Amino acid sequence: MITIQRADRLGEAHRRAITEVLTRGFAEDFTFFSDDPGKLADAFAHMVIMDRFHVALVDREPAGLASLTTGQEECFAPRWSQLRRHLGAVHGTISHLVVRSQFLGPLPEAREGLAEIGFVATAPAYRSRGVATALLRHLLELPEYDEYVLREVKDNNVPALALYRKLGFTEYRRRPVRFARRAGFSAYVSLRLTQKQ
Repeated sequence: MITIQRADRLGEAHRRAITEVLTRGFAEDFTFFSDDPGKLADAFAHMVIMDRFHVALVDREPAGLASLTTGQEECFAPRWSQLRRHLGAVHGTISHLVVRSQFLGPLPEAREGLAEIGFVATAPAYRSRGVATALLRHLLELPEYDEYVLREVKDNNVPALALYRKLGFTEYRRRPVRFARRAGFSAYVSLRLTQKQ
């Protein structure tokens, strides 16, 4: 059975396990920093703002997660010293710069009732079991929002894009990637879903 909880309601004891779902879910994207998801979870755990993440639990274990932010909210608060401590001086410094430049920044069209869903990830052991679907459906049922956006999904992430489209999201922007052959994908796709009133 899949249940959904906001991360801060699970408590600090779950912070490391929640962060490991994130780092395993995005392991391919984080390989420059480290190819060890456990080491990345140690490095990133401090920066996860717990009340901005919702967690899918299977048998009370974190199996998937997604951030939900509005307005000027951020889902990460990286500290340079923590990243350097776990990843070393060079990788820690670069990871701090990358997190700040790539993962932070409010939604340009922010308004009341508009929420951004981000960092949707499922732990490898729980993939193809409906975890991401249950999590997203839960977020889409929150009564305070009438519109949702998902920004910058890689165009080669076919399973994620298929799920988002199945739930009613439609593409509203496509940003080509420089050096696409080296990157392994050609564009970032942003999607939107407006709830019927």
